Amino acid sequence: MRQEIHVKNHGIRENLMGWQSVWRLSLSVLVTLPGVVFGQSFPAKSIRMVTAEAGGSTDFIARQIAQGIAGGLGQQVVVDNRGGGGGLIAAETVVRASPDGYTLLFYGSSLWIGPLLRDKTPFDVLRDFSPIALTASSPNILVVNHSVAAGSVRELIVLARARPGELNYSSGSSGASTHLAAELLKSMAGINIVRIAYKGAGPALNAVIAGEVQLMFSIAASVAPLAKSGKLKALAVTSSAPSVLAPGLPTVAASGLPGFESAFLGAVFGPAKIPAAIINRLNYDIVQLLGRADVKEKMLGIGVEATGSSPQQLASTVRSEIERLGKVIKDAGIRAE
Repeated sequence: MRQEIHVKNHGIRENLMGWQSVWRLSLSVLVTLPGVVFGQSFPAKSIRMVTAEAGGSTDFIARQIAQGIAGGLGQQVVVDNRGGGGGLIAAETVVRASPDGYTLLFYGSSLWIGPLLRDKTPFDVLRDFSPIALTASSPNILVVNHSVAAGSVRELIVLARARPGELNYSSGSSGASTHLAAELLKSMAGINIVRIAYKGAGPALNAVIAGEVQLMFSIAASVAPLAKSGKLKALAVTSSAPSVLAPGLPTVAASGLPGFESAFLGAVFGPAKIPAAIINRLNYDIVQLLGRADVKEKMLGIGVEATGSSPQQLASTVRSEIERLGKVIKDAGIRAE
């Protein structure tokens, strides 16, 4: 991420903060009943965690989770890299697996956004997967070239309205969070800015630095050092609340566009129909891991925030993302490249 279930979006971070105290209390009760809730036989063998190709941030996070939960589960968790197909290969591998908890999927937002960019996909995210836990979130930062006469989101919107079709934004992959953030800005602000597509986020970012285009939404890890050194002008962060990944920056939502939110999300799923007891066990270990200070620090080191959630919260987030961003994708006519 077809799925038309309406879920009011209060913001990913607010949702997480709202349920965390209740979920922790529930978990503390659940772990006192391992034979009833978690099952005494799971896991009895190693677990496979399928993810994207090796070497990227998705692979890094998957390995942090796999290594981190292995001790508590008492079994090895092996990362299985299945790159290609925009997530289709990894997803199909898990969809076809037995729903016994021994094959898991760690993937990013493209798992549920990807199908919205295609006429047909071999799976339905809400029907064919068991949500286990939201694990990571990484907002984008809106940056502009220094030649742009705008020091805030409000000023940028005023400028864009005065010069319709004259301001360009760069982006890499079609349908990536950086692309969708710009289209969301266009939709919510009622402005006409033109996409200039590049073969990758690096060239797209270099184009803003060189002044070939005026603005871009970029992941925090890539753009924060450039903004700090003065090569670019950072205006706002796309999270619903201020982010530690962009210290001192206001949110787009607080800068004239209430409700604006865009981020890369990472989550763990399994095949549909995994027994609730096994989902609860896996969720408990993952959430406990993501609450550790050392894990949070490692995540921040690659530009993501560790965020645990309940299975229900993950399902709600995915539904909300599909509805909210699905409209943006349809209205803008965005298709997979």
